[in-house]
Amino acid sequence: MTALDASADESGQTGVYVEEVIVAEAAIAGPLAGNPAILGLPTFIAGSVALGLELAGVVPAGTVGAALPIILATTAAGLFLAAIWAAALGQTAVASVFGIFAGFWLSYAVLVLGLVHNWFAITPAAAVGTQELFLSTWLIIIVMLTLATLRLPSAFTAVFALVDLALVLLLIATSNGSAGLVKFAGYVVLVFAVVGIYLFFDAASQATGGKALPLGRPVLKG
Repeated sequence: MTALDASADESGQTGVYVEEVIVAEAAIAGPLAGNPAILGLPTFIAGSVALGLELAGVVPAGTVGAALPIILATTAAGLFLAAIWAAALGQTAVASVFGIFAGFWLSYAVLVLGLVHNWFAITPAAAVGTQELFLSTWLIIIVMLTLATLRLPSAFTAVFALVDLALVLLLIATSNGSAGLVKFAGYVVLVFAVVGIYLFFDAASQATGGKALPLGRPVLKG
């Protein structure tokens, strides 16, 4: 009996050990980790720089699709991946921000390609109204996002507010046919790209073992 009891004890201990090993391995290969901003921010910056330079007149007038390769292949795709990553981590607000901007960039690319190649049977006379519809819709969405995320550090609020300003300028420019306002909007786009670069430095610093950079106090607290 003593031998059987000892054998049973050893068997029980072995079972516990095996179970602990399985749990430890599951923890190692468990949920995703990391910061989705390390991917989302640089892809957002790339599209912003490309669009800002295009609007500011770096490329010849009429080349409306100059920024699309970057916007489609890098910005929209990268932001969707970052949104999925954030959602997998349970970072609801981050997933929402990246998902919304992914939709914005992708829909912008579809708008430009659709107008240039007449995908949606939009007449030339209705092209301006179509662009106004696009800009107005996204202005409402980004303003909504700006107000709903005022508890984030103010650096994020600055990016969203600058996007709002750029959309307002482009909406007015489109309605009035103002090339000057389009160029000004391009400069605003480049400014929020610069703020995005600062946010990326913060994410990269933390990802490489450094300290977080100051991002400013939230507009709303509590």
